Amino acid sequence: MQHFFVEPSQIQGNRIRITGTDVNHIRNVLRMHSGEEISVSNGTDGRDYRCEIDTITEDEVLCRLMFIKEDGVELPVRITLFQGLPKADKMELIIQKAVELGAAEIVPVATARCVVKLDDKKAKSKVERWQGISEAAAKQSKRAVVPQVCAPMSMKEALNYASEMAMAAIPYELAEGMQATDRFVEDVCRLASQKAGEERPQIGIFIGPEGGFTEEEIELAQEKEVCPLSLGKRILRTETAGLAILSVLMYHLEERG
Repeated sequence: MQHFFVEPSQIQGNRIRITGTDVNHIRNVLRMHSGEEISVSNGTDGRDYRCEIDTITEDEVLCRLMFIKEDGVELPVRITLFQGLPKADKMELIIQKAVELGAAEIVPVATARCVVKLDDKKAKSKVERWQGISEAAAKQSKRAVVPQVCAPMSMKEALNYASEMAMAAIPYELAEGMQATDRFVEDVCRLASQKAGEERPQIGIFIGPEGGFTEEEIELAQEKEVCPLSLGKRILRTETAGLAILSVLMYHLEERG
């Protein structure tokens, strides 16, 4: 079933209006017709609105609401992935897969060992493209929200932002043993259970660029109570590390939820 996003104002009673580029996609790419079923999310309430296409015009698609699926697909915590800026187009892959795995927000971070340097003009263009990738991945994976891709931050800015979150961790290749990792996963699951029915607590995950984090960055993270942990005995690429910890958290949160 095809999945689309609309603004909350486009859902009025049992009538749903789809506008913008999705109209062309429904009409000319998917070649859908009246009577076909689609799912819609408004990006805010976590609900899945199941509806039937009523009429299709050049400017809009009018749908009739059939029912609302309340048991949404979102994780019980909001995970923010702080991703050190990688080389080439790796960020596009990272964003796509992080959205599929349940991340709620992606923050590009300019760390000491980042090769990529973005000025304000380049950063704005990149973020616009990355946000489009996030939306496409959210549609494909039938997310209830489109995860936000933020403007790039410095490491200091990112740590200050993370200090407002319930918990944060920083996988680090020199961290030894899996005890800290076990504790972090258990604490995230416990927090999700305690806050069930309330606003989802926010969790931060820091991933370094190709060269990893410097010792100074790890020390600064620890000062901000961001927990260093290990992802195993092997060194993971920057495009693998974040997806590995997201997969672990997704499994444990959903297995217990």
